[in-house]
Amino acid sequence: MSRQDPSVTAKLINGGVAGLVGVTCVFPIDLAKTRLQNQHGKDIYKGMIDCLTKTARAEGFLGMYQGAAVNLTLVTPEKAIKLAANDFFRQLLMEDGTQQNLKMEMLAGCGAGMCQVVVTCPMEMLKIQLQDAGRLAVRQGSAPAPSSPRPCTIGSAPTHKRPSATLIAWELLHTQGLAGLYRGLGATLLRDIPFSVIYFPLFANLNHLGLNELTGKASFAHSFVSGCAAGSVAAIAVTPLDVLKTRIQTLKKGLGEDSYSGITDCARKLWIQEGPSAFVKGAGCRALVIAPLFGIAQGVYFIGIGERILKCFE
Repeated sequence: MSRQDPSVTAKLINGGVAGLVGVTCVFPIDLAKTRLQNQHGKDIYKGMIDCLTKTARAEGFLGMYQGAAVNLTLVTPEKAIKLAANDFFRQLLMEDGTQQNLKMEMLAGCGAGMCQVVVTCPMEMLKIQLQDAGRLAVRQGSAPAPSSPRPCTIGSAPTHKRPSATLIAWELLHTQGLAGLYRGLGATLLRDIPFSVIYFPLFANLNHLGLNELTGKASFAHSFVSGCAAGSVAAIAVTPLDVLKTRIQTLKKGLGEDSYSGITDCARKLWIQEGPSAFVKGAGCRALVIAPLFGIAQGVYFIGIGERILKCFE
């Protein structure tokens, strides 16, 4: 490659910028995914569009961004760790980190998945409680049914008190210690490691098809499309594990909804009570979230925004 490999600092900046932009764009779809995965059957929401429409009517436009603050705060270190760790392990396991070696690429992805859960687990733990609050309020009867006719407002318009990420984190630390914030760690690892094992090698191989021999890197458009394609495949592949993680990390349950003692208990109850289809709930939403999220991430990463920012301080 004629272009010098970016420094660790540049990689961290690239990952952080990509995470902020990506989350801002796709967060409402991620909220719909969480609510669809948590509901039993189709008693409240019939699908993604129905969920977003009812959420906007019942809770206002900002209701679709419940939990966005904690996600935006922690997505920078999460994406930075994920992308930088993958590059680190690629460099460590392969001579120059560029040649294609599927086994080593999968190991590098596995390492990246293991590293990111340090941030991912508590981030998603808090985010899920905030995202699911509106559905839970309807389920418990403390808010009007979201199907009731109501104009869509720009501001927030809840009829129930919204939870606070800071309060939830404080209560978990006070009652359960640090382990409270890492509830569902095993399920998070089971989701994120296979995701990274699939995503990073697939992206590297797709992106390699568009490498320019002169510049040593692919164009923005090619990196973006490669990130979208690889992200979609990996996201759909691990959706069953994401459903288990979401159910386990949801602290408060609606009337008639089960609690779970672990991954095996959750999987067994889902299979018996809701059938095999429960394991693919939110698969479409998840693909729609992950595809642009990682497309933007890889596009920003390969444009080299981090390197340009660092040059301004030289």
